[in-house]
Amino acid sequence: MPRVGLTPEGVVTHALDLIDEQGPGALTLAAVAARAGVATPSLYKHVSGGLAELRRLVAVRITEELTAELAAAAVGRGGDAAVEAVLRAYHAYATEHPHRYASLPQAPQLDDELAEAAAALVGVIVAVLREYGLEGSEIIHAARTVRAVAHGFASLSIAGAFQLAEDPAVTQARLIGVLTGGLQSWPRS
Repeated sequence: MPRVGLTPEGVVTHALDLIDEQGPGALTLAAVAARAGVATPSLYKHVSGGLAELRRLVAVRITEELTAELAAAAVGRGGDAAVEAVLRAYHAYATEHPHRYASLPQAPQLDDELAEAAAALVGVIVAVLREYGLEGSEIIHAARTVRAVAHGFASLSIAGAFQLAEDPAVTQARLIGVLTGGLQSWPRS
């Protein structure tokens, strides 16, 4: 019988807490069970697919969190201001939760729930880009560009790659300017 109060969502929360504290490599069923105060086999009542399913559920939750942050940042903004807000929100989430961000698969496997969460994330970016009059394959190319900029800058920030004295926030502002300027002159379908 499942432990009272423990749910699949609760197991994911314990897993995320573990990841936040110790990094993605620390994610094991035994470690999550210890945090939850249950025996390891008891987790299978909540995540029947074991560690693979738990990793999938963690990826879904992280993707949903990131999507919510980007959507909230874009609300009430359009065009360049929306792109800037989305890029800054992306960077903030990734740098405030570096271990969670490292747990996010960059190419989600074929899984309906994860694909739906990833589609919602891309949907926020596409919605912001519609302000530029983009459509068809050009909006997909632009969304990929935004993702590459967001992921690249966040990943380099997390890795501590910006060691020179110049302020990385200024670099980020310049990068956003280059991107939004490029979107203004982006080819239309």
